[in-house]
Amino acid sequence: MSSITTTTPAGPRRAALADPRYQAFVILRTGFTIAPILFGLDKFTNLLVDWPGYLAPWIDDVVPGSAQAAMYAVGVIEIVAGLVVALAPRFGGWLVAGWLTGIIVNLLTIPDYYDIALRDFGLLLGAVALARLAQGYHREGPSR
Repeated sequence: MSSITTTTPAGPRRAALADPRYQAFVILRTGFTIAPILFGLDKFTNLLVDWPGYLAPWIDDVVPGSAQAAMYAVGVIEIVAGLVVALAPRFGGWLVAGWLTGIIVNLLTIPDYYDIALRDFGLLLGAVALARLAQGYHREGPSR
């Protein structure tokens, strides 16, 4: 009498959410969906920060248009990356990790931005962890 078997979809879902590994996956998936979308949207408003200041001068010289125009493109890419994480995290995690690699390279070429590059490296590790967890859950499902 101590164990209850349930056949409703809510039962297995509730059991999966009790698994710490699955909780970590859900936390990473949620964070890497919301953050890129919000930061991508902010590229159009500059409410959080003056984003063109984070673009390395050599990249600004290479891309056509202004630094703000480049940030518009960056914003679109970040919004798309967040949506890919939401829909297909085993691909989206790698997409965000690759994008963060580009951001890190950009930041390492700007003096005094090394601390932000280090923070983004930590985010890159989280994105890789998400991709790996998503691969496992894609094969096995959340109830392992």
